[in-house]
Amino acid sequence: MTQQTASISAALIRDAENVTELDDWGTCPEATGQQMNTRGMYLWKDDGNGAESGIWECTAGPSRWVLETNEFVHVLSGSMTITPDDGEPELVGPGTTVFIPRGWSGNWEIHETLRKLYVIF
Repeated sequence: MTQQTASISAALIRDAENVTELDDWGTCPEATGQQMNTRGMYLWKDDGNGAESGIWECTAGPSRWVLETNEFVHVLSGSMTITPDDGEPELVGPGTTVFIPRGWSGNWEIHETLRKLYVIF
């Protein structure tokens, strides 16, 4: 029997809710109302296929999303209502984990500054 091991490079964030060194990522292009400002930090990024993970923060406001990728979200702070085009609104807040599949479309209403961990793949 052959034994295989994997080497993993990891970014370790012990308290992502309180990380203060987020980069200014500019305004949210998906915003449909007032200007929404974003900040973030990449934990991992694969430029070859567009996959990435990180911390994303956005100020309050409405936005429209049409996803070309899958996204896994874990909300750290703040809250938002997610309303799919073909479904009912769902309020998500701290501790909520959401999977949004490729092809999903709908609206996000961020109620107060939202911070999330995310994986896009």
